[in-house]
Amino acid sequence: MRFATPLWASGFRPFFLLGVGYGAALMLAWAFALAAPDAVPWPAFAARSWHAREMLFGFATAIVAGVVLTALPSWAGIDEVHGLPLALLSALWIAGRAGVWLASACGIASIALVELLFVPALLAVVAPRLLRVTNRRYLLLLPVLAALFAAQFAAHGLVDASGTGATRATAQAAVYAIVVLYVLVGGLFTPVFTGNVLREHGRGDQAPFVPALEAVAVALVVALAALDLSGAPDAWVGAAALACTLVHGWRVVRWRGWRASEDRIVLAMNLGFAWLVAAFALRAAAALGGLVPADAWVHAFTVGALGMMMLGLMTRVVLRHTGRPLGASPLIAVAGATMFAAALLRLAASVHALGNAPVALSALLWALAFAAWLACCGPMLLAPSLPRRPGPAPARRPASRSARG
Repeated sequence: MRFATPLWASGFRPFFLLGVGYGAALMLAWAFALAAPDAVPWPAFAARSWHAREMLFGFATAIVAGVVLTALPSWAGIDEVHGLPLALLSALWIAGRAGVWLASACGIASIALVELLFVPALLAVVAPRLLRVTNRRYLLLLPVLAALFAAQFAAHGLVDASGTGATRATAQAAVYAIVVLYVLVGGLFTPVFTGNVLREHGRGDQAPFVPALEAVAVALVVALAALDLSGAPDAWVGAAALACTLVHGWRVVRWRGWRASEDRIVLAMNLGFAWLVAAFALRAAAALGGLVPADAWVHAFTVGALGMMMLGLMTRVVLRHTGRPLGASPLIAVAGATMFAAALLRLAASVHALGNAPVALSALLWALAFAAWLACCGPMLLAPSLPRRPGPAPARRPASRSARG
């Protein structure tokens, strides 16, 4: 069943619209709570655990859903989710967020349990389709989504009796699940799109896909997560983080993203991976020498790596899948620069313990970056697609299909 409105034509439309709008509102509220903690109008606003849980299980999960539901039909060849099933998935996400806020307001933690329905529903929609694809690498998405759900589940009564906030352990588990997904999905898209730009300008081709390198890159992140979350000795955690830094650094250098820097979308995606490498380096520095706070890497990843990648990848998805030219507007460039500044400021505040003021400013810059993105791309999400333009020349990828994402 197809709905008449373009909003339900493809997964990226409702989930990018909902996720970005919610994320920007959350960060504005967080900035206000930091700046005026005695004036917050909602109990949850002042809680750091609320900030962590909603940015991970609310905002980030929506964007993940939009990317997965849009990329898999193009890259893995599965049937696209649209119409009524997509509307129901969106309704589940909205119900989950409403449940969390109502639980915060009335103190009835069980209301928030409705949010646990969304990721299993997403898995139920995606898994049967993925089980039929030829390229089995795409099945790796399933355990990653399951790990994200496990962290979300643990954030309810099992760890925090109030059920209203995630503890540090569950929040970090969710972050690691998103890092693995980032390495898998971003590590597939970024070199392909970079290669497209390099060929277009006669500067070479896409870096050859090396299965062993990709496998080691993912395995090292999983090992780091297991060591860090299990409370392993700092030397072990530091060694794993250092190995991630070196392997992912080499991975990024192979892509030669600096040679495609005139493409603002590809630049943002490559800068996102540079922030990922920095995050691994910060985790190593914290574990091996205590040179930075243990959570500095989290801010480098969530604000820097994830923020830059989301801006770049979401822009490309919206432009490509609505039939528009693949060129970022000046407003998107401003959003990228604002996001980069937000990441630098948040990292500086974490490393030097500068207090709430720079953290609030960083949150405000983050919110403004995504508000600018929404102002530019939001109308495209609600409007019908234009006739599809011919795609770029096929790129060498692990799958046999050409790059259409």
